[in-house]
Amino acid sequence: MNFSGVQHALIAAVGCAAVVFFSASASAAGNAERGKTKSVSCQACHGPTGNSENAAFPKLAGQYRDYLVHALTAYTTGERSNAIMQGMAAPLSEQDREDLAAWYASQEGLETLEGQR
Repeated sequence: MNFSGVQHALIAAVGCAAVVFFSASASAAGNAERGKTKSVSCQACHGPTGNSENAAFPKLAGQYRDYLVHALTAYTTGERSNAIMQGMAAPLSEQDREDLAAWYASQEGLETLEGQR
């Protein structure tokens, strides 16, 4: 097959778009190790693994990943109102929220349905 310059450009553009799409999809899923690193500021209230020993702060360990992402997003949008959490969540990017959720969901803690975290 003999491709013209336009066809080569089109093939290259589709290839680049596929790489960007699949990279973003894989990245958006959240990375527990990155979440562990990002969780340092959360640890003062929620504990090193999300198993808070203080009843005033919820346990995050073992919580559903989707729930944690939703909760953090709700604090950033103002859908949830808590001055401390709104301040903590405000600077988090979507990827930060995904990574933190992956970290806490991967920890032993709350009992959830198997395979649902």
